[in-house]
Amino acid sequence: MATSEFWQRLSASMASSHEWEGSLSGETPRGTRGTVKLWMVLDVVSILGAAIIATMYDLHTGPVEEIEAFWRGTLVHGRSMWILLALLCGFTMALIIASKRLSLYVPAKLTSVLGEQRRSLQACFTSGLLLTGTLYVVHAADIPRSIVLITLGLVAVFLGLRRLVYRLFLYNRYDRGVGTRNVLIVGTGPEAHALRHHLESIRHLGYTFKGFVDFPGTTPRFTAESGEVVGSFETLFQHARSLFVDEIFFTSPCERELVQNVLEQARIHGVDLRIVPDMYNGLAWNSPIEYIGQFPTIPLHCGHVPELGLLFKRVFDLLFSVLFLIFLAPILLIIAIAVKMDSPGPAFYKSERIGKKGRVFHCIKFRTMVEDAEERRADVMHMNERDGVLFKISNDPRITKLGRFLRKYSFDELPQFFNVLRGEMSIVGPRPPIASEVKEYKLNHLRRLDVMPGITGLWQVQGRQDPSFASYVSLDVTYIDNWSIWLDFKIIARTVGVVFAGTGS
Repeated sequence: MATSEFWQRLSASMASSHEWEGSLSGETPRGTRGTVKLWMVLDVVSILGAAIIATMYDLHTGPVEEIEAFWRGTLVHGRSMWILLALLCGFTMALIIASKRLSLYVPAKLTSVLGEQRRSLQACFTSGLLLTGTLYVVHAADIPRSIVLITLGLVAVFLGLRRLVYRLFLYNRYDRGVGTRNVLIVGTGPEAHALRHHLESIRHLGYTFKGFVDFPGTTPRFTAESGEVVGSFETLFQHARSLFVDEIFFTSPCERELVQNVLEQARIHGVDLRIVPDMYNGLAWNSPIEYIGQFPTIPLHCGHVPELGLLFKRVFDLLFSVLFLIFLAPILLIIAIAVKMDSPGPAFYKSERIGKKGRVFHCIKFRTMVEDAEERRADVMHMNERDGVLFKISNDPRITKLGRFLRKYSFDELPQFFNVLRGEMSIVGPRPPIASEVKEYKLNHLRRLDVMPGITGLWQVQGRQDPSFASYVSLDVTYIDNWSIWLDFKIIARTVGVVFAGTGS
């Protein structure tokens, strides 16, 4: 099959579905820009903290006296506030520029621990030399050299320690399978097997291998083990969708035009693409080489990830959940006792749900049905009032008298704040489906699982009484495509009104 004919077939099959349309199309900036800005701000804070501590130690002053003396220009005899501030700003800019040139703001998984610490010391040493050289040029003999040396030492310690703690935090998350990136490897040759072994043997790289993809027109030197080849190259992006793939690695050499076409599709689908060089006839000449462990890769596209926004969302989830559970603990206890007294069975009900990227977790709720409700599900299936995959009965005979009240005001969902604390759910997001529903999903429905499921969401406040599964999915996709912190706040505010209106069921 010719390359053009092959890609026409692939493009035609993908163009008929709408699951990829939306805000992901077109060029996107690198998703690490927000993180780079955050690291720069932390560097500035570290320098300020080191300078304050060094001055307090050397001049035996307190923080209030030090700030007052700095403002009056008497902190260092004969030196105005503006000169000292200019020296501090110059040192800060030099450190940031040196750190950027030494690639200290790239993702931590792309570098080694010792290499990062060495380059961090190198950045401090370089900017420190520039500072001491400037002090010599401006004849600043009255500025105590002990303050300068202590500041440089503290900055080096602060930066190195902060980066080490951050790495340990990342490695702990990767060991628990949290925050890893799913990858497909195109090709089944020795390079593909070596790359797969490398990714799986070094867990702190943060990658989860999802399978090989057969490349057309090539004979693999090694045969992949049974079940590890997930499909053919023609269905590459369909498998990327169904397996929640974040990155695709190319290990098989192929024509430049074919790689260019795959790159265009990756941009549309929001999937990162890396190739293990071969340089593909100049396609990657202007692209930087990034090392994944020992493997050089050339990133051709890296999708946008609003990392600062997601970090704020997670911090808000934790703070809100902790405060909520503390202040409403007596009410939760009363509800738990009431459920136990109302009908036989436990106070809480754990339902196996499907979370972000297909992860399975147990969603915690107050029990609102009789104890053998699951066994009686088949008996009431004919009463289902929702279409498609959804299952809902207004007058479900399995619901207890207290359970009906709890569902009306959504009190049964309050224990899900424990799921939020465990990192399995967010306060706002698509509702987590059960496994039987996901088995009936079409490919475009899986977009609901791209983000963390939530206690409330756009569907809960806008289309809760709409029985249409298409509307259910459409509202969730709308939320994903248009997500912002302000949208979450609006949904939370509207949720309060929905709860008091008692529109639950």
